[in-house]
Amino acid sequence: MLETSFLTAPEHVAIIMDGNGRWAKQRGLPRTMGHRRAVETVRQTVRTAGDLGIKYLTLFAFSSENWRRPEAEVSDLLGLLKAFIRSDLAELHRQNVRIRVIGDRVNLRSDILKLLLEAEETTRANTALTLVIAFNYGSRDEIARAMMSLAKDVEEGRLRAHDITPALIEARLDTAGIPDPDLIIRTSGEERLSNFLLWQAAYSEFVFLPEFWPDFSRELFLSALEKFALRDRRFGGLSAQAAAVNT
Repeated sequence: MLETSFLTAPEHVAIIMDGNGRWAKQRGLPRTMGHRRAVETVRQTVRTAGDLGIKYLTLFAFSSENWRRPEAEVSDLLGLLKAFIRSDLAELHRQNVRIRVIGDRVNLRSDILKLLLEAEETTRANTALTLVIAFNYGSRDEIARAMMSLAKDVEEGRLRAHDITPALIEARLDTAGIPDPDLIIRTSGEERLSNFLLWQAAYSEFVFLPEFWPDFSRELFLSALEKFALRDRRFGGLSAQAAAVNT
């Protein structure tokens, strides 16, 4: 469970894992070494989330824009994903971790798609931490696919346009059934969402860290959670203190 110093425990933490290439460049290493070091950071972060009682952890593993990177780097990233699933799936399963993959699966390589489906199916009944892997994911694309799905239902008479609600839209998103992130963390000093969970982040808290992802430690994770615990989450309403004054 969470350390007693935390006032509020987030149910869902999402992380934009940024800075692998710059971490490697600072050390005179090829970018691929930054990605390889990042995999160990993923393992450590998943363990920490489980230890702290967080129920959902979403990791931005590979965006739909990452295909634009050099072919050799993309190949290495895909190889690391495959290696992670092959080597860690059994251990995650033993830890009662459920894996959920979000992102566009159309035209994915058959070997990658097979591994992702295997990871989801193997861990489907697990009930501890849900590890959400955003792979080939872009939030604008996700929203567009949801809109096309609803539009098709309208065209075919299963739905009326004026009956579309935010709840119906959420049910067509890749994250259907997953609570919105309470906290979004981004490493590397960048302070933007980069097409990540745009709909779901409407009321998320943000913590931006200067450290690159390979240096993201348990201590930095705890520090981000401490910052989150001090936030006054009003969701458009009044804070508890202000509400008391106005009663």
